[in-house]
Amino acid sequence: MTPAGTPVAGPLQQLLDLPGTTDVLVNGPGSVWVDRGDGLERVDLDVGSEDGLRALAVRLAATAGRRLDDASPCVDAVLADGTRLHAVLPPVSGSGTLLSLRVPSRAPLRLSELEAGGSVPPGWGPVLAAVVRRRLSLLVSGGTGSGKTTLLAALLGLADPRERIVLVEDAGELAPAHPHVVRLQARHGNVEGAGAVGQRELVRQALRMRPDRLVVGEVRGAEVADLLLALNTGHEGGCCTVHANAASAVPARLAALGALGGLGPDALAAQAEAGLQVVVHLRREGALRRVVEVGVVGRSSTDGALAVVPALVADRSPQRPGTRGPGWERLAELLQVAAVPLLATA
Repeated sequence: MTPAGTPVAGPLQQLLDLPGTTDVLVNGPGSVWVDRGDGLERVDLDVGSEDGLRALAVRLAATAGRRLDDASPCVDAVLADGTRLHAVLPPVSGSGTLLSLRVPSRAPLRLSELEAGGSVPPGWGPVLAAVVRRRLSLLVSGGTGSGKTTLLAALLGLADPRERIVLVEDAGELAPAHPHVVRLQARHGNVEGAGAVGQRELVRQALRMRPDRLVVGEVRGAEVADLLLALNTGHEGGCCTVHANAASAVPARLAALGALGGLGPDALAAQAEAGLQVVVHLRREGALRRVVEVGVVGRSSTDGALAVVPALVADRSPQRPGTRGPGWERLAELLQVAAVPLLATA
């Protein structure tokens, strides 16, 4: 057990407590890196010997109720304060004990704050707010650390307070400012592989919990099949995030995940077209994480394949509103844009 007064993360705690810290990475003794919003920087911090670092990793895993040892040399867990922990022990790691700590957002940001900070282009806030209020099914895409979770939490905070939001996550990261949020979190199996409860099972359970909005924190496997099925059977306003390099790459990503759930390309395309309406794509540009495209889900005009048609495309300058794309008319139709003054200068 940790002695009273001892920082939970030992010498790394001082980095985790710094304002703006998003990630702390340890690549064995003598190699510590921190990201405070401007990218990774190496820091001069003594984390002790390899034995001490290994002991720290084992202790952190134990505080999350997980085992980390020679028989189980990798762990992915969430600490009590919400920090995401990943650790790998030698000899699986060739450079000593590896630690990756991701710090959750201390307080959920409002959409207006994201717009003021340049994460949402000028004038796009009402569009995104209208997507939520019109209960369109929404997919947020982007690379690692691009701000997907932060944006989705801000958007969920705009949902009607009378709605019941059921969150399904592999690790608890979403923290929407909403009065009625129910959380289901996947459970990893023990060393023998028993006791695991995956996201696919949780999506099925969530459908029996009277969700007004079904939200999957990150679609990463076969659960995409059950989510799309739900979005096609009356569960409007559902949301999820997915890793993708561009909005145009989302269909291929969904097809790959759908295959894990037994959905062929044609079935996946039909389910996605009918169940999903809007894709919001984010990109990290230096210290700034920002929305760079809003698209509508449809079919390619050339080959009929599933496609994301750009409706709004951001300008290179975060201060400019960007331009409307070929999908704008469809998005305006979905949003009943006549009632909302959207992007008069776009």
